[in-house]
Amino acid sequence: MAYTTIDNPELYFQAKTYSGTGSTNSVTLDGDEDMQPDLVWVKEKVAGGGNENHGLVDAVRGVTKSIHSNSGNAESTDTGGVTAFNSDGFTVVDSDAFNGTSGRGFVAWCWKESATSGFDIVAYTGNETARTISHSLSAVPSMMIVKNRESSYGWQVYHHKNTSAPETEIIYLHDTTATADSNVEWNDTAPTSSVFTVGTDVGVNQSTKDLIAYLWSEVQGFSKFGSYTGNGNANGTFVYTGFRPAFLMVKATSATSAWYIYDNKRAGYNPDNNQLYPDRNNTEDTTDQVDLLSNGFKWQGITGDPNSSGRTYVYMAFAEAPFVNSNGVPGNAR
Repeated sequence: MAYTTIDNPELYFQAKTYSGTGSTNSVTLDGDEDMQPDLVWVKEKVAGGGNENHGLVDAVRGVTKSIHSNSGNAESTDTGGVTAFNSDGFTVVDSDAFNGTSGRGFVAWCWKESATSGFDIVAYTGNETARTISHSLSAVPSMMIVKNRESSYGWQVYHHKNTSAPETEIIYLHDTTATADSNVEWNDTAPTSSVFTVGTDVGVNQSTKDLIAYLWSEVQGFSKFGSYTGNGNANGTFVYTGFRPAFLMVKATSATSAWYIYDNKRAGYNPDNNQLYPDRNNTEDTTDQVDLLSNGFKWQGITGDPNSSGRTYVYMAFAEAPFVNSNGVPGNAR
């Protein structure tokens, strides 16, 4: 049984769908508890115009400072995007990527920074010398995503299940390439409960440039950063997380493959969980692929990615509800 210290995941993560208005729009999260987010990741899910980039805004860099997971481009100032983090949501204005015109559909994935939930946002300045950077998780990071804010270098991803020696491996959020051995991102050094190490690569440590790092540590019953092997069958692989997922992001590491994102708000019922792609500006694909269950997720009807036979995948997942709460009471499937 999977016990947890977080009985209400909505205090630390929520997904939200909303319709564009083309003008100032205060987006209120749906949870029973208020949550002021520190990271808001928005994607247009149903096109009303051209396909729009993903947009990520956080409280450390400040509102209007947008970076795009599907692009290596430097940070931009978007005064029509997210303009405020509110006590239970955020405000957007008229940017096509964040609010668009009336009737366009969007999804936002929102995290609260907290050592309790295992999420930390770290800003630092590069020097192109291998070194350690302090963090505030008080736990070993399971996944790290780093972006050079000032230069057009890609998104560097560390995942603790990416091969048996993950600190020597690198994958990229903005593209589809398989994992590669490299010592210039993490300096072949695993993170600790107080620091993570960056090498000489300009994507993680360019001299005089500002960088941002999103760090997560695993919290039982709330978050999971694991791996699995696809079986290539329509009756696909089941992956145990210990909670009912509200958010799931998956990438094959052993082969070239897209990234995939699923959540509990877009369609939001089994087996119709639509996917978006963080490495692309495409709107959502409505092909049925996955069941989000009370204790994990299971691929359905998929013989290729993200369930290709023999391929290794890594994932990050956050809870809608724990499988078993801190009092030992089981949760329910959707």
